[in-house]
Amino acid sequence: MRTRGFSVAGSAHLHLVLVAMLILATAACGDKGPKYPSCGSDKDCRRGEHCVNRTCRQCASDSHCKEGQSCEAGACRAPPGSCTADGDCAGAQVCVQGRCQSCSEDPQCGPDRKCRAGRCLARGRCGRNEDCADDEDCVRGECKRPGRARPPNVSCRLRSVYFSFDQSGLGREARDILVQVAECVQSAPGRGVFLSGRTDPRGTEEYNIGLSERRARVVADYLARQGIDPARFRVVPRGETQASGSDEPGWARDRRVDIEWQ
Repeated sequence: MRTRGFSVAGSAHLHLVLVAMLILATAACGDKGPKYPSCGSDKDCRRGEHCVNRTCRQCASDSHCKEGQSCEAGACRAPPGSCTADGDCAGAQVCVQGRCQSCSEDPQCGPDRKCRAGRCLARGRCGRNEDCADDEDCVRGECKRPGRARPPNVSCRLRSVYFSFDQSGLGREARDILVQVAECVQSAPGRGVFLSGRTDPRGTEEYNIGLSERRARVVADYLARQGIDPARFRVVPRGETQASGSDEPGWARDRRVDIEWQ
């Protein structure tokens, strides 16, 4: 039987082909996964992610996080105050055994920083007067000595003297310099003088404070023997404060007594 040029058999065959194509297309669409970050299972997410409430997230449970972290709302979070490095801590705290806390000793602060009142500060920097030496004030974040100026009628220069490693004895060059310093100090009668002893950064803080004081007092004794009234001296043991050397030439510059007008 033919109807308008088509046989019944041909029409039935075409219908079967169309149905088969529709089934294949439907199956293919069913295999296509949801658009990221939507998901039906972990396989729809990126590597290391998990499907949580049909959304790809970092974690679904604490077991998916690093040790010490917990899974909160699909994200791994460290407990408050925890850290892996100093940069994770706020303010001037340091990371000690995975926790942010105030420092208790200089080595916790790393190179070129000092522990002052529980805070890590760069050498010579401060947040308050207590962060500075006894003869200094905190001025705009920097430790400075107040009220110190060279007398206008004195043209000579007060020079620093230097010491060998772990020594407080004066060498020949240091003695020659101190003779010149004594002449300069004598030209400004009544003017006070700071003798600030310093060390390189090696050794404990307590030892370096003692060594710097011995150096400053040796200078004071030598100047007194040159005729300077000892009452004019103020000995300030600075230890390794503001030491900046990282090798022998730098450390040699750190080992000194600075002689300055009050």
